[in-house]
Amino acid sequence: MDSVMPMDHQEIVEDDPFLRFIEYARSMLSTEEDEALDPKNGNGAETNRPSWNWIASRILKTCTSYSSGVTPAILLSDICQGWSEQHRDGAPKKRPECINQLGKKYTRAKLPNAVTIDSIYEKNFLSLNSVLEAVIIDAYVLPGTNIYMLTLGDFWSSNTIDLYLHRRYYDLVDPQNGILKKGREILITGCYLRTAAEGSGYTRLLPTEYLVILLDEDEDDDAMLLGAQFCSDSFSSVSLDEVNSGVSYSLYARIESIGSLEVHGKFDTLQRKQITLVDNEGIKMKFLLWGEQVLLANLFNIGSMLALDRPYIANSLESAVEASDEIFLEYGSATQLYLVPFIRHEEQVCITLTQNRSQGSGLPSTFYSSPGSRVSQVSLPRDCHGFIDFSNYPFQSFVTDLQDKMTGISLYGVVTSIVKERRTSQAIFILRIKDTTGAISAKLHFAKFWSLGRLSLGHTVFISGLTCSMTKQKCLEALWFENDVGASLINLSCMPALLNSSCLQKLSNLPNLSSQTSCTQVVRVWLEMAYCQVDTRFMHSICGHFINDTPSGIIDCSFCHQILDAEVVRSFHLKITLADEGGKVFAWSTGQTATELLQISPDEFHELPEEEQVMYPSSLQNERFVVALVNCKRPGYRGSDCLLHENDAISWEITYALKCE
Repeated sequence: MDSVMPMDHQEIVEDDPFLRFIEYARSMLSTEEDEALDPKNGNGAETNRPSWNWIASRILKTCTSYSSGVTPAILLSDICQGWSEQHRDGAPKKRPECINQLGKKYTRAKLPNAVTIDSIYEKNFLSLNSVLEAVIIDAYVLPGTNIYMLTLGDFWSSNTIDLYLHRRYYDLVDPQNGILKKGREILITGCYLRTAAEGSGYTRLLPTEYLVILLDEDEDDDAMLLGAQFCSDSFSSVSLDEVNSGVSYSLYARIESIGSLEVHGKFDTLQRKQITLVDNEGIKMKFLLWGEQVLLANLFNIGSMLALDRPYIANSLESAVEASDEIFLEYGSATQLYLVPFIRHEEQVCITLTQNRSQGSGLPSTFYSSPGSRVSQVSLPRDCHGFIDFSNYPFQSFVTDLQDKMTGISLYGVVTSIVKERRTSQAIFILRIKDTTGAISAKLHFAKFWSLGRLSLGHTVFISGLTCSMTKQKCLEALWFENDVGASLINLSCMPALLNSSCLQKLSNLPNLSSQTSCTQVVRVWLEMAYCQVDTRFMHSICGHFINDTPSGIIDCSFCHQILDAEVVRSFHLKITLADEGGKVFAWSTGQTATELLQISPDEFHELPEEEQVMYPSSLQNERFVVALVNCKRPGYRGSDCLLHENDAISWEITYALKCE
């Protein structure tokens, strides 16, 4: 990680329209109550305000949806609605006492896919991968049937909803000795919704096999259940011979890791999820979920204790699983799952001077670290491995703030180099990002292949979901995994909404272009064809970079080094002079942006006779555009040679263009 002297953040915010709008949105969301310090939190954390990262992500998500442009009203409306849905109080004035009592003890992290009962009624919809963190209000039998129903509530809703209980849980719902009774917390997923419009008269949840029962080790009944049923067996005691003779096991272990979703089978149709468990003896064993069972992983989090009653014991040879382990656990037809949730402790994190500068004018003066200030630190959750989660950190994070054991980090800056790691068959790229305080390299792990579209030198990006840790060589390493919750990487320089939204742009002029800014610059120009060079080359449509023709005839992408013939398209490599009232700039462009500037497709241009190709650019003389420009000249760059060949030492790239009518 390289550090430089940080610039004054207030000047940066004024110069960058995107940062300026984030601060504006934060100030508009503020109320007198929000600005007051939470009396329950003596550390002064902003408990009632969205984090900088959340607002930035929400703005970019809206801009991606509205490529034709957004207004401040659209952005603020979407931010307010999203914040309201995520932090609705919604609790009824007369909710059941069992929920009130449990609510006082609710300190665990909310699961990523969690929805509320109120939201189910509002949207009249429930996706299969949604999670319901529910409390049983009542368990009863439908009159005249042997069908068990559970009435469910949650901590955030004013409504309740009924669930048809799956028959595999009927043994647990006995009114006298059953564990599924009033006041019990459960997690469910994989539910189908039957609405009142479908003839039932009531909105209900159809039966689901994917139910996990929560236990509390501080409760005597739960502690006795764990001790009596799950403490006699361990992973070392599992024997295939005993399994084959009909012996069943009840196992208790900590969830160490939850693997990414994998696809198996001849036609890539079978999904698999691998959960790594560690028992009290330190022995590890894999718990595999197959097909629709992968939904169960939505109910787990790392660090929680999982109790498996009668898991299916699988032999790796019989299961055709490629691994060195002989035995696996699977979710069988008789398996019951219990969970003791991991309670994340909070860490006091000091607010550094850099972070105080990042607050801008949108925050109350009480949040500045001045003599007598009431705020000097915030409370952030820490996981079982000691990593502090910065996803809800109230301020903007900078490169100079990064330290060991940080996760959920977001950075906003400029790409200074990017190259594919060649020593692996996996899709891993090394991205170097620079902000006003320094630069750091992040190792990007993609699920299958590069999936971000065109990204190149000088482009402005927002990356979230970074994790920082110290390597064995005592170097700070930043990692990013595409499938992680909260992970995103957005290229602002190629975003259509940037040019179509006046609230996110600041018009510059060519003489005042700055190569030091961290934001993409927008300029109103006309084309001058005194010197214009138009070539057509083949491009990889997935990553937007040119391909190489090798002597052997193999088509190779110069950037990501993986390609299929169907992904090869013809594209422009355009070098052109831009002019405005104050000056001229020589710039280059490719892809759809070059097509927009030339107002002809690459294939159509290629089919023109040679003399017409030479004359064609002159027909565009003085055509007017609004363009997005980035400085792509990177002194000392040692990344992929293809990026240097693209810009041919030209300092400015046109990343997006919009014709002026």
